[in-house]
Amino acid sequence: MSLVPLACRSDGSPGQATSSAKIHVVASFYPLAYVVQRIGGDLVSVENLTPAGAEPHELELTASDTGHLEDADLIVYLSGFAPAVDDGVATAGADHAVDVAQAARLDLTYSPIQDGTQTDRSGRRDPHFWLDPTRLIDVATVVDGRLEARDPGHAAIFRANLATLVSELRVLDQEYSAGLATCADTDIVTSHNAFGYLAERYHLTQVGITGLTPEDEPTPADLAAVTQFVRDNHVTTIYYETLVSPAIAQTVASETGAQTAVLDPIEGLSDSSQGTDYFGVMRANLVNLRSGQGCS
Repeated sequence: MSLVPLACRSDGSPGQATSSAKIHVVASFYPLAYVVQRIGGDLVSVENLTPAGAEPHELELTASDTGHLEDADLIVYLSGFAPAVDDGVATAGADHAVDVAQAARLDLTYSPIQDGTQTDRSGRRDPHFWLDPTRLIDVATVVDGRLEARDPGHAAIFRANLATLVSELRVLDQEYSAGLATCADTDIVTSHNAFGYLAERYHLTQVGITGLTPEDEPTPADLAAVTQFVRDNHVTTIYYETLVSPAIAQTVASETGAQTAVLDPIEGLSDSSQGTDYFGVMRANLVNLRSGQGCS
């Protein structure tokens, strides 16, 4: 879902949506843009600030992007995920913005590995809530409420679309619960520390090589600790993602004799994504996890 032209309003100015004007929504990155589109359908025009194939963590806004934030009927974003977006929202005016952080229940912090063991450390909140479908349900409910408030005449349509999306997310949650219930190995070693909520929901343990953003470079000590963890715990698969280089995962794999596989954090879609939308990539992730973790 890429940036699209601004929607035209019937009167050329902000205000409550009418039957002839789509609600112009700007979302900060793909999962949020996807939720808005699923709930809003043909009644919304959705812009994704993060271009296709780009990493949203380090997103920088252009002057045009800032203008789109100011002109939007609604901004949907996750505070603390992309600092430039937070600044842009502050500039554009938060009165027409919805921050999904509270609904997402960001209650996990980044826990690095030290000396081959997981350690607890207070620090940055893990933002990757959408990899737990149940948290995405809560966020979708908030988005629905804002769309209904914006265009009450179409509230029944928004509510029906929400119900369909929630039903699909619950089925996905059930598929993950069943698919990962009998895994021989519950330690998932990932190149990017993005899978904490997925791991918590489905009773796995995440060991991330890098931090909460792919740009966090591991130190030689970090690599040594992860490599020792892989050896000590007989980990057979190291997971990498599609939007960044697999070199770090490949380094650990080559040192330990493990294989590599894709585990996509779904921060954006690209031509190399193993699916055409959120559900497609989540189900591809489940297939890769079941294979990599020896799930029967």
